[in-house]
Amino acid sequence: MKRKNILFLFADDMRYDTIHALGNPEIKTPNLDELAASGTSFINAHIPGGSWAAVCQPSRAMLNTGRSLFHLDRLGASIPDEHALLGETLMQGGYHSFGTGKWHNCTRSYARSFNDGAQIFFGGMYDHWKVPLYHFDPKREYSNRYPDVFSPAFDNYEVTRIYDHHCGGRHSTDLFADAACEYIKDYHDDEKPFYMYVAFMAPHDPRTMPQKYKDMYDLNEISLPKNYTDMHPFDFGVFDVRDERLLSNPRKPEEVRVQIRDYYAMISHLDDAVGRIIKTLKDSGMYDDTIILFSADNGLAVGQHGLLGKQNNYEHSIKVPFVISGPGIPKNETRDSYIYLLDIFPTLCDYAGIAVPDTVEGKSFRAAVEDKNVRIRDHIYAVFADKVRSYKDYKYKLIEYKCGDMKRTQLFNIKEDPWETNDLFWSEEVQPIIADLREKMRREADAWDDIRTKEGQAFWLEYKRVDPEIWSY
Repeated sequence: MKRKNILFLFADDMRYDTIHALGNPEIKTPNLDELAASGTSFINAHIPGGSWAAVCQPSRAMLNTGRSLFHLDRLGASIPDEHALLGETLMQGGYHSFGTGKWHNCTRSYARSFNDGAQIFFGGMYDHWKVPLYHFDPKREYSNRYPDVFSPAFDNYEVTRIYDHHCGGRHSTDLFADAACEYIKDYHDDEKPFYMYVAFMAPHDPRTMPQKYKDMYDLNEISLPKNYTDMHPFDFGVFDVRDERLLSNPRKPEEVRVQIRDYYAMISHLDDAVGRIIKTLKDSGMYDDTIILFSADNGLAVGQHGLLGKQNNYEHSIKVPFVISGPGIPKNETRDSYIYLLDIFPTLCDYAGIAVPDTVEGKSFRAAVEDKNVRIRDHIYAVFADKVRSYKDYKYKLIEYKCGDMKRTQLFNIKEDPWETNDLFWSEEVQPIIADLREKMRREADAWDDIRTKEGQAFWLEYKRVDPEIWSY
């Protein structure tokens, strides 16, 4: 029997709670709502944080290799040939593999992953209206390099971009959706299933979109999040990160509302593109034979906890949306099992009946899709660079910070306080809980090989040196 097609729709900087049907009453996402109704949504999908400010780079490397954060090469900037790739593995298993949109790793890994593609962006972020793009290269070389001024309004610093054309005046979201739709229309292979990877650049800033999507939102009706504050309560070394400099500190409510409005508008634009792709799939007659996945590379604060970016371990930054729909997938259901993005690789192998490569470290969560009582993971370990480490189970979350001589600890009861507004660290009653979670976090750091990396050593060794009594081992 022919394997099912796989359509993977992947957003950029989209927080877990930005789909209307999954609990956000203010955002307008009718097509993602319909996708959620037709499938199963995981409300506890995570990334394990990131090893530098561009969190999306290691996140995408983990997704496409199924490997854990500290087992990547150069923080995900490149993927060695010996590390199996999702698209490559599906191709070897009989799939036709197509990739469009953002590829934030290396050109060689893209070439290994796909035997067709269009409108490829090799980079992290850019002006959505004039993205430097590459046509699919049958020779897999992607050798064109051109100079580009990084910030022409501020300096004349030149960088080298990998591209062979521009499509000025067309938004990235529409470019990638159009490429996906054309591929579906032209696909006529009755023997081979396809794997489509559609990696959007939205809703990553700069937050621009066709005006009609901005007009969908009234600024006066935009609510500030429950955990909004005008400044983060302490400096943990990210205030100078580019994301956090989009607004001045302390934040102003009216300016944060503009950021939220534009963020929602970009997501509504993306939602429209998702709808066009799925409609094209239905019109082609292949919808009933296709597994559809929707997720994102990381979350984003956009005003929560006084932050704007994703360089932290709060829920808004390490949790992402995840929906899976298709033949055999339960409809209109949710799952609370913890999963990581790196678990998607073995899960798709599971559905495709393909052996999981030895280099993959993730866990298949197909059993959790099929049974709501199954939990694949019972805890989440997350990091940010050499500054933040966190560990959580289904009730408590411990976050440790280290920046220079500053150290700080937070404890949240995320079951009762999902917005992480009530720091319990100062209560004597929870000190045994903190000690237990610290021990578990330290063991997890060891299991992830965090302690053997430059970032991990900078955190763990320095943290212990500043306060040698904080660890009991």
